[in-house]
Amino acid sequence: MDRKDLHRMIRVDQAGEFGATRIYEGQLAVMGDRGPHSAEIRHMAAQEAEHRKKFDALLAKRGVRPTALHPFWSAAGYALGAGTALLGPEAAMACTAAVETEIDKHYSEQLDKLLETGADPELAAMIEEFREEEREHRDAAFANGAERAPAYPLLAGAIRLGCKIAIKVSERL
Repeated sequence: MDRKDLHRMIRVDQAGEFGATRIYEGQLAVMGDRGPHSAEIRHMAAQEAEHRKKFDALLAKRGVRPTALHPFWSAAGYALGAGTALLGPEAAMACTAAVETEIDKHYSEQLDKLLETGADPELAAMIEEFREEEREHRDAAFANGAERAPAYPLLAGAIRLGCKIAIKVSERL
């Protein structure tokens, strides 16, 4: 694994954590403190903010340029969060479940590559730690009614597809 591959990993992961913070900001802007899952969302948002902070620091430390799509992911993440919250608390949870399902898969693939090559123990440790918290978010979303969201299979499928596209694009741009 070369430097370019490692930079690509860091870039896309920072973009993903940034997008996650924006999703939760959008959800909380709509739901406020009155929503049935607001406390859970605030907890997940705080963890995502910590992930983002650590990836921001790693970008700076390693001289990795962030994705050029940062402004787009900011707007898209916020809109996704606000839009799903407008559909109701279960739709907000469906959004989390879908996003975190894809992130678990993405982080697992990255971790496998890093462990196989031994290329970057620091990055591998970060990804492993964050993956576990993303899995907790996914599980909490399912426990809080994600699958009861209106048109859940369609909603979750669309969000997961969007995540896959965002990952591929952010690796490159």
